[in-house]
Amino acid sequence: MSETPHIVSDVMTRTVVAVGRDAPFKEIVRTMEHWQVSAMPVLDGEGRVIGVVSEADLLPKEEFRDSDPAPVEQRRRLSDIVKAGAVTAGELMSTPAVTVHSDTTLAQAARIMAVRHVKRLPVVDDLGMLQGIVSRADLLKVFLRPDEDIEEEVRRTVVSYLFPALSHAIHVNVHEGVVTLRGDVHDTSLVSVAVRLIRAVEGVVGVEPHLTGNHAREKEEGL
Repeated sequence: MSETPHIVSDVMTRTVVAVGRDAPFKEIVRTMEHWQVSAMPVLDGEGRVIGVVSEADLLPKEEFRDSDPAPVEQRRRLSDIVKAGAVTAGELMSTPAVTVHSDTTLAQAARIMAVRHVKRLPVVDDLGMLQGIVSRADLLKVFLRPDEDIEEEVRRTVVSYLFPALSHAIHVNVHEGVVTLRGDVHDTSLVSVAVRLIRAVEGVVGVEPHLTGNHAREKEEGL
């Protein structure tokens, strides 16, 4: 069984389509069309990531081809107006690029994408050299993890850890990423802890805890 992918290097794409600072507008469009990508890192002469050029950076040239925005919009759209006149990747790119390192956790990468409103992140080393790229789709790969792998990890890292004496009596079932726990436990205060730990397991979609305190059952049975 493969280990849970916790960091960007586990899911990133290592073969990356990129362009240089001096790449002309039409070359950028042709490259995007050929490789079916919507954005590319822009590299300096040594291979360091200095920006990202995307379809959104290219569209102002078509949008303002026939006319400029109304005067009231010009100040708000100043950046787009400038890009409408740009002809190279260095003029078009969004800079500085929002990047991550290969050892960034998937949760951190997802948070950066959400906060910075980007769909992909170039992966760089300590010198800023391009190593790969990670996209929203790459982060979702963890949800392709087999239910059997998730079940094994939940048993090993959560159930056996929190309930070592009862781990054999707690039933774990995983279906479509939803983890269901059934059984009796000595300390029901640990149920909420178990839920939090299980939610942290890569690939888990949801948790349904059906755990009851065995002391309560013993009292009902008069034991």
